[in-house]
Amino acid sequence: MAGDLSGKKPGTKIVGAGRRKEWTGQVVNPPVWRASTHLYASEADRKAGGSQPKDGKFYYGRQGAPTQWALAEALTQLEPGAAGTMLYPSGVAAINSALLSVLKPGDVLLISDNSYEPSRIMAMGFLKRWGVEHRFFDSLDIAAYEALFCERTKAVWLESPGSLTMEVCDVPELTRIARERGAVSLIDNTWASAIGFPALERGCDISIMSLTKHVGGHSDLMMGAASAGERYYRRLRQTSQQMGNVVSPDDAALALRGLRTMEIRLERGVQSARVIATWLRDRPEVAAVHCPVLEGDAGYALWSRDFTGGCGLFSFTLADATPESRAALVDNLKLFGIGYSWGGYESLALPYDAAPIRDAMPVPGAEAGGGDNAGAAMSIRLSIGLEDPEDLIADLQTGFAAMKAI
Repeated sequence: MAGDLSGKKPGTKIVGAGRRKEWTGQVVNPPVWRASTHLYASEADRKAGGSQPKDGKFYYGRQGAPTQWALAEALTQLEPGAAGTMLYPSGVAAINSALLSVLKPGDVLLISDNSYEPSRIMAMGFLKRWGVEHRFFDSLDIAAYEALFCERTKAVWLESPGSLTMEVCDVPELTRIARERGAVSLIDNTWASAIGFPALERGCDISIMSLTKHVGGHSDLMMGAASAGERYYRRLRQTSQQMGNVVSPDDAALALRGLRTMEIRLERGVQSARVIATWLRDRPEVAAVHCPVLEGDAGYALWSRDFTGGCGLFSFTLADATPESRAALVDNLKLFGIGYSWGGYESLALPYDAAPIRDAMPVPGAEAGGGDNAGAAMSIRLSIGLEDPEDLIADLQTGFAAMKAI
């Protein structure tokens, strides 16, 4: 059983985090506590619990029990500067609850234009109906970003690398500007996690992750999390409890299991992604590769400066392709599944078109389309799993051959 984890390396922390003796007893992992009702020893004991129970105290099932508390504490211990972590039934629930914890009607939200589509939908949908104004910004154009601030700007939403197109932004500078203007900085940090990008140390106030991805790691659970320092953690907690957010203890146990091997899976993903992205860069069928961990990528310098890791998620744009030829490529892959999500042990390929979900940023590779597809980027996102990269390359070769046969 691990003791004090302060000052320990991430690999050591990830093994010992959240494993309190009172939660695990004589076994390695905390048992799965399934309970809606928590019983008190006496009426005096119930009254002493109060109506606002503290973290890690029995009260009612909606506030969790040792299985959920162990996961929340483990994620907090992995995020330098965090005072606490809230758990949510999905990554989107984490995004939405975090935004609702810092915004009110009349506020302005600045949102990076290359954010995950559900984040954009929250801004354009519920928040707009609720009276919050949103303004999309180019996360690579700092001057234009700064010019968007006004006295009503209360929050900035970031994602780095950007969803689908993988642009890396200067998070420390963007958050510095937000802080000077009195705005809260939130970031979707799913791609690298706190292991690869200590978001709070880089200036963010709230760090959000989809635990469905790398933390779960096995494509068998849905969950999200948000971590913050003391000030914003209190607001996250209050909002979450008022909205009735709760996660299954069974899913929390699966997430704890996945968490213990997350670092080595992330490292393997980066290694394999570099091999495959390097191979793709030299293919005549490929117009551009968007992979921040690959030297020479547009985001590599900032990634090298601010990140200590990453994952196997990246994308590439085809040269002179059509929707039909791109579909032929993907349909003929045998080792890559076709599906949403990512971060599991298996590899996935997802065709995408970023143009419909961009307002302020250009789409990388849009110039690659030819003929009737001029201005359209025929792109594919790859989530590299734990298969051997040589086998994945051979699978992509088969896909390219099928594409050229169209």
